[in-house]
Amino acid sequence: MALLPSGSGSTPVIAEVEMNGGADQSATTVRATVVQASTVFYDTPATLDKAERLIAEAAGYGSQLVVFPEAFVGGYPRGSTFGFGINISMTNPKDKGKGEFQKYHAAAIDVPGPEVTCLAAMAGKYKVFLVMGVIEREGHTLYCSVLFFDPLGRYLGKHRKMMPTALERIIWGFGDGSTIPVYDTPLGKIGALICWENKMPLLRTALYGKGIEIYCAPTADSRPVWQASMTHIALEGGCFVLSANQFCRRKDYPPPSEYAFAGLGEEPSPDTVVCPGGSVIISPSGEVLAGPNYDGEALITADLDMGEIVRAKFAFDVVGHYARPEVLSLVVDDQPHRPVSFTCAAEKTPAAKSDGTAKP
Repeated sequence: MALLPSGSGSTPVIAEVEMNGGADQSATTVRATVVQASTVFYDTPATLDKAERLIAEAAGYGSQLVVFPEAFVGGYPRGSTFGFGINISMTNPKDKGKGEFQKYHAAAIDVPGPEVTCLAAMAGKYKVFLVMGVIEREGHTLYCSVLFFDPLGRYLGKHRKMMPTALERIIWGFGDGSTIPVYDTPLGKIGALICWENKMPLLRTALYGKGIEIYCAPTADSRPVWQASMTHIALEGGCFVLSANQFCRRKDYPPPSEYAFAGLGEEPSPDTVVCPGGSVIISPSGEVLAGPNYDGEALITADLDMGEIVRAKFAFDVVGHYARPEVLSLVVDDQPHRPVSFTCAAEKTPAAKSDGTAKP
């Protein structure tokens, strides 16, 4: 793999050298890119502008699929405690944590909404399948979600993170089984789980049961051990794994006067790396095709030989010939669970519809 850091001025936003140039072109191949870049925090319009530049760069290299990190639109609130563990008073409306949440809520997006329409237009303009990590706003609750778009400029659906981790549970709601989609596309069957959801064996098995072939894993985990999880999933599922993470420095977040950065002792310097990335693409045989990159913002690209999926499953098909359903089986409740429902069909809200397996 060869990657160059992002440029400035008239140079490409992120430069890239072609990956897997020796791939067997007689087989069906898919060129895929994972984006390793930082959100423009608290500035969603600027983040969307940055996303378009990155998508254009990837499309210029011939990528057919572009995968962005967890919470790219809306931002991953790294370092923020939202007042918890500092000195929060649930009865004080001016509590600092509540003010932080108000700004974070304002940076999130409605699904559907104008930002979704904008992202769909980008996918159509550059003729790519797009997998985008966002912070979704439904009323006053936020969800960590992944949105899917096709090259015709259509929004396909979403996956909501089912199990936020640690402090994430304070700021994000929980998804349910109605948004575990796998989309049957001309490139292959595409789906996604977010960050530590990928450690949940039963949730992974639900995707395997839907025949996932290109397994997207947007994340905020940059630890080296994350690579072991991604390799295991590729081997277990007999699928390609594309994991995208942000590369962030302290200066990519608002200044200390506006954003308290906890967990690192003293306030870090502007150039301190607070998330080193580690984005990676792994084949069904466990081979690392591109990455992991810990050097800076980058486009990380590989050609996926889709014939490798069949070759891998000859030996191990976790929901096929290697399954023992008479002993072990999984039942998935894929119905939406809402706190309020209405018996009259006219009063049912569109949000109650599920995002399941779909064919664009």
